[in-house]
Amino acid sequence: MIASLTIRTPGPGLHEFTGRVAEVVAASGVAEGLCTVFIRHTSASLIIQENADPSARRDLERWLDRLVPEGDPLYSHTAEGPDDMPGHIRAALTATSLAIPVMNGGLTLGTWQGIYLWEHRRGGHSRSVVVHVS
Repeated sequence: MIASLTIRTPGPGLHEFTGRVAEVVAASGVAEGLCTVFIRHTSASLIIQENADPSARRDLERWLDRLVPEGDPLYSHTAEGPDDMPGHIRAALTATSLAIPVMNGGLTLGTWQGIYLWEHRRGGHSRSVVVHVS
């Protein structure tokens, strides 16, 4: 089964959508297999991360902002705004796809794990995520 999800982001940061992926897995009827999640963008990414304490997400966001700052004079790709090239680099450093085993008809995430879309641009966006369960 393949499903396309639209994830609307209000701005930069980690946005959890674990429940929406779990719904696709449940609807697929697959008891044991693999769930692949793929984002169709170059300035946003996917990550599995702690979903219990929001400070973990804030720390990750701040760390990546320090690692890949806006306004680096070495960037030549600037036509789409000062947040675009850093968004591409941040996406290259993280992931565009995730693979999660399916057991007993559900995702095998750990107790504190959630699936996140990491928006790397400042403005809100509608991001397309493809979920494949087999």
